[in-house]
Amino acid sequence: MSPPRPTARTLAFILTTDWFFASHFLDRALAARRAGWRVVLIARSGAATAGLRAQGIEVIDLPIGRASLNPLAEARAVVALWRIYRRLRPDLVHHVALKPVVYGSLAARLAGIRHVVNAPIGMGFVFSSPGRLARLLRPLALLALRLTLAPRGSFVVFENPDDRAEMIEAGLVAAPAAVLIRGAGVDVARFHPAPEPPGTVRVVLPARLVPEKGVHEFVAAARILRRRGVAAEFLLAGAPDSDSRRTIAEADLRAWSEEGAVQWLGPVEDMAGLLAEVHIVCLPSYREGLPKALLEALAAGRPVVATDVPGCREAVHHGVNGLLVPPRDAAALAEALARLIADAPLRTAFGAAGRTRAVAEFASEIVCRDTLALYAAMLPRAEPLLSERA
Repeated sequence: MSPPRPTARTLAFILTTDWFFASHFLDRALAARRAGWRVVLIARSGAATAGLRAQGIEVIDLPIGRASLNPLAEARAVVALWRIYRRLRPDLVHHVALKPVVYGSLAARLAGIRHVVNAPIGMGFVFSSPGRLARLLRPLALLALRLTLAPRGSFVVFENPDDRAEMIEAGLVAAPAAVLIRGAGVDVARFHPAPEPPGTVRVVLPARLVPEKGVHEFVAAARILRRRGVAAEFLLAGAPDSDSRRTIAEADLRAWSEEGAVQWLGPVEDMAGLLAEVHIVCLPSYREGLPKALLEALAAGRPVVATDVPGCREAVHHGVNGLLVPPRDAAALAEALARLIADAPLRTAFGAAGRTRAVAEFASEIVCRDTLALYAAMLPRAEPLLSERA
């Protein structure tokens, strides 16, 4: 006798890592569970898996590596995902980032899954790095996206209008299928304004410590301001990314700390607590979807200095809640930071404007509502569940 089939619709998220799901998609997953969905994460299991299962998220391990380029390993990942789809029979799949979009769309097509949401966010070094390998891989990645990004009946979710317009113009997705849902959202109750701490102004860059986050430019700007005698402390909050091909070496981080250019804090669990202890948040990234670090800074009422690139400019309105500078320009970054370091009233004004934007535009409730509305539009209640079909 076969086991009873689930009565709830099954929603499957496909990512490369469990920690990114926990950081950026857990609120939406829990909202889906409250709305009656069975939620399954298909990703490489890691330190976050136990906590996700404790919250009712089923986790299926997928042997996939973010940085792997081994053709046999990549083919095995596609086959493994197809087998999972055949066994799980999800009613809707939500693929996040480059490999899950490409591999997941192929597997969904082979498994006969018709309801697909693709989210080409966190596209990694292939699209943000100026390096030779990234330049070589970029045309292949674009071809793969052209073949898999927008199958018939699917939707493609973008975090900022720049990426949406670029993909539409490139012919990778039709405008009616391109949906804007702005970022991961932020818990505006947990991240709330606090008075500036007393003492020396502290500037923090909270991110995965890879070059594409502008880490080298941040360190260079700190050195410039130190030579000029500007009184400020510069903090790096995060860890090297062992899965990235271009992670910052821990030896470099320790050397910068010993030099006195910056202070490396390592990974920080209590980001809300850290934001209460700093004055300015800085993210000189080369490109983003919509960085959660900036949304948390806005909700915490902290002014921001970021680069004028897709994603960052969606969170920061220049001269309203922060300052934007050209990417890869340490001198311009130093000037913008010096301006905010010297002007406490401007920091306060920018912080208040950021908080207003976070509550009105980026609160987690808004992102969850818009995501669930998309799911509901794709699977009208009158349609029978895939899990109920013979």
